[in-house]
Amino acid sequence: MAPKVLISDKLSDAAIAIFKNRGIEVDFRPELGKDKDKLAEVIGDYDGLAIRSATKVTAALLEKATKLKVVGRAGIGVDNVDKEAASKKGVIVMNTPFGNMITTAEHAIAMMFAVARQIPEASASTQAGKWEKSKFMGVELTGKTLGVIGAGNIGGIVCDRAKGLKMKVIAYDPFMSDEKAAKMGVEKVELDELLERSDFITLHVPLTEQTRNILSRENLEKTKKGVRIINCARGGLVDEDALADLLKSGHVAGAALDVFAVEPATENVLFGLPNVVCTPHLGASTSEAQENVALQVAEQMSNYLLDGAVENALNLPSMTAEEAKVMGPWVKLAEYLGSFIGQMTDEPIKAINITYDGIVSKMNLKALDCAVIAGIMKKANPDVNMVSAPVIAKERGIQLSKTTQDKSGVFDGYIKVTVVTDVRERAVAGTCFSDGKPRFIQIKGINVDAEVGPHMLYTTNKDVPGIIGKLGTLLGDHKVNVANFTLGRAAAGAEAIAIAYLDAPLAPEVVKELEATGLFQQVKPLEFLVA
Repeated sequence: MAPKVLISDKLSDAAIAIFKNRGIEVDFRPELGKDKDKLAEVIGDYDGLAIRSATKVTAALLEKATKLKVVGRAGIGVDNVDKEAASKKGVIVMNTPFGNMITTAEHAIAMMFAVARQIPEASASTQAGKWEKSKFMGVELTGKTLGVIGAGNIGGIVCDRAKGLKMKVIAYDPFMSDEKAAKMGVEKVELDELLERSDFITLHVPLTEQTRNILSRENLEKTKKGVRIINCARGGLVDEDALADLLKSGHVAGAALDVFAVEPATENVLFGLPNVVCTPHLGASTSEAQENVALQVAEQMSNYLLDGAVENALNLPSMTAEEAKVMGPWVKLAEYLGSFIGQMTDEPIKAINITYDGIVSKMNLKALDCAVIAGIMKKANPDVNMVSAPVIAKERGIQLSKTTQDKSGVFDGYIKVTVVTDVRERAVAGTCFSDGKPRFIQIKGINVDAEVGPHMLYTTNKDVPGIIGKLGTLLGDHKVNVANFTLGRAAAGAEAIAIAYLDAPLAPEVVKELEATGLFQQVKPLEFLVA
């Protein structure tokens, strides 16, 4: 059955055509973005939800979204999506961070010009029939110091444009290396130094607990007298009351804001103050940007729903379509290994340790981590997936560690998963052969070669004659057909294991009869979701 996508905000015809051309059923109902009750009524029918800013994806809506796999936001900001609730439900949240980068950066530069030359006020005055040439004395940008808070995608473009205007650019960004700063041609500084030196300050960071009110009253008071503030990033980064006070006192010479703490901003403490330029969140509002992000979100959602490619996800490691093709068998192996250990472990897990060896060590390990954790968690919660599993593991205080190493054995690559509990450590390893089929190659340190099937039986026993015959006879007596059978032992007379790939689930009475023989230390039927 073809995936089904709902578009609940305005998206272009070209974006809708992308879904249809890829074989995805799509319903274009932009009126639902502002009708939360009606949206909640229908959301359970869809695998994907494409939105802009009007639709609010709340925890309550997600509870109704029983089939939903992905939410795609045409734009950068996802303040209207409850990402934590989406993660717990196993729903991927994607945005389109690159479609409107240039547009937003250009708007910040335009706002900087506007506040430097008081263009909006001068225009209003002139159109009112006044000719107040001496009233609107501006300042040049050439030679001034621009302080950029956040030098990522958009901030980096602003830095580049500002250098073209012959401004001196300094930047505060904890995630920017000295090498990147040198390559960009900007001076990397701490926040306090940026506040003290800048003639203009522009913000280009997301709104997080760390960045909220980054221009607080205390920080605004540290700025150079006559500074001008530009915010085209997110409302809540600037203390608006403090900024209004400093504008009135003359310490801040001007401010240009495209975003506000409360939006729509029909009233604000900054409105009506001299040399304050305000626009209604227009940073991404160009025809080019709107089209770009609409097309991008349609492509990303289609790639995920059809090919498993994860691009620009905010709650799952990204994996391109090319990576998905190569990594698909390894992702499945990682989930099988986790599922094996999850089914074998009854006590609470304290830690998960993963070793990636050989070719797999060069792959997208974050995606593989998620697959391992999802496999382990499925025993307790069958609805868990690669998105929700890491969240659940973190909530339970499970520690994750991983090791990468060059090829260390006969296999080109393998994954080994070890879980730690208060009682024991349990380990299993696997690899993918050239046919793409995952296989178990080691259990409890014992080498095996076991193909993974939907229904399996795992047993352990002391290595003595007659055990395997008894096992085969008992299974045959109960009409249990064995598709594949693997044996392994630590050493002659030591512990031995057997793994049987069965055609059907093993009945509980068969398990009890095997246990009643007293020949087996452990008898464990296993189930795997094998496509």
